[in-house]
Amino acid sequence: MAIRDVDQCDEYCVHNDKVHEVASHMPDEDELYDLAELFKVFGDSTRIKILFALYQSEICVCDLAETLTMTQSAVSHQLKILKQAKLVNSRRDGKQVYYFLADDHVKTIIAQGRDHIEE
Repeated sequence: MAIRDVDQCDEYCVHNDKVHEVASHMPDEDELYDLAELFKVFGDSTRIKILFALYQSEICVCDLAETLTMTQSAVSHQLKILKQAKLVNSRRDGKQVYYFLADDHVKTIIAQGRDHIEE
């Protein structure tokens, strides 16, 4: 006996108007791939911690490592991934490197994600 985890239609009936409407707004495969890759970056709790810390304040790598009780090397590895995904930027001030969220879109993603899980 099969267990159905997701409800399905009792009868197969295609609504062509809906199919065409949705298909006409579907991004191309490259854009969908890039979007999936972006969401993979959010799939790591360490990177989420870093993003949440940066949501609060611009912070240098030393302070970020101390805040998260991680090594600077481990934090830097995750920051590199976040920077490649264009989620964070950095600036150098003397011997310190400070990181911050790339733009308000990143703040919105974090805030809305948090709102969603708290519903």
